[in-house]
Amino acid sequence: MSDKARVLRFLIPLAAFVLIGIVFAVGVKHSPEVGDIPSPLVGKSAPAWNLPVLDATGRTFGSQDLRGRWYVVNVWGSWCFACSDEHKTLLDIARHASVPIIGVDWLDDDAQAADYLTKLGNPYATVATDHDGHFAIDWGVYKAPETFLVNPAGVVVFKQIGEMTPQAWQKEFAARLPPQLAGRTS
Repeated sequence: MSDKARVLRFLIPLAAFVLIGIVFAVGVKHSPEVGDIPSPLVGKSAPAWNLPVLDATGRTFGSQDLRGRWYVVNVWGSWCFACSDEHKTLLDIARHASVPIIGVDWLDDDAQAADYLTKLGNPYATVATDHDGHFAIDWGVYKAPETFLVNPAGVVVFKQIGEMTPQAWQKEFAARLPPQLAGRTS
């Protein structure tokens, strides 16, 4: 094999690899919403739901109890590290905003959920339990935490995937709420 053939045998795969890398980099850079996963629920009616209330044997709570009101649904679990990270922000929102935050505990048993809230505090107006995951499936939840803003017409107006931060609250939730409900966070 000639020296020229050996060089070409090395350069052709290298050139192809570099070209693929360039195409990939340009595609990622020009992607309009890197990391954004749109929810099919946004702009549509929230699924009807009715779940058991944590520590209230026999009592249920659901969408019919919130009809005609703005509300926030936060899906969480005691097993979720990001849920623990966002908890102080949720407590701050609950102190300063007038919109109810409904907690949906996903896949914990009641003792785990109650212990979690006893240790960290309870930012929720009501805590419902989704032991079998049906609520999460209906709402398109694929990881916790996820937070939804629902308007008085029962339409999901925003979905936050991942940890709630003060910045996300102000930019995505408070900005969509009537000012008297939005409050402020520190």
